[in-house]
Amino acid sequence: MDTDNLVKMANQIGDFFETMPDRGEALDNIAGHLRRFWAPRMRMTILEHLEATDGQGMREIVVAAITAHRAELWPRG
Repeated sequence: MDTDNLVKMANQIGDFFETMPDRGEALDNIAGHLRRFWAPRMRMTILEHLEATDGQGMREIVVAAITAHRAELWPRG
């Protein structure tokens, strides 16, 4: 899948959860959504994009969620 499309999708998820009053809960929910609904290859691609570009094009809340939950988002082999 195209990285730009994944960034767009991740930002949409971030926009939805950003309205939560508890930021920690929002970060948990963003990461949980990615873990449950994104295929391992999609998660790996967005993690690699974050690492390679410091999250270029990604909303701050998405970067924070992925960074905080990196270990649980990385696909297991």
